[in-house]
Amino acid sequence: MKMNQDIRLMLETEIPDFVIDVVTTGCDICAIGDDSYVIGDADLPDEEYEAAVPHLVHIDQTYDDRDPLLREIAAYLRSIGRYVDPGLNPQHWRTKASTSVRTKRE
Repeated sequence: MKMNQDIRLMLETEIPDFVIDVVTTGCDICAIGDDSYVIGDADLPDEEYEAAVPHLVHIDQTYDDRDPLLREIAAYLRSIGRYVDPGLNPQHWRTKASTSVRTKRE
């Protein structure tokens, strides 16, 4: 567990890169309502999950504390069509999602 002085807050400008990094692991990421999101690593077959874990750990360490940006991350995901509204059928959220993922800024 990290000591408080070692925690870095993720910047709002890093949200698109964070989403790209998660998507490139093979995991889905989508907003749930307006103030949270989920990373679908559990949906991966075992072999793909095992390959994704080190990348997800690296992403977690890179972006560190994202909690203060939950609404902003959810808003970004909604803006690119990656969302599920609670109470609605989540089966087709992928049909709303942007078909292309932008590459990271250099």
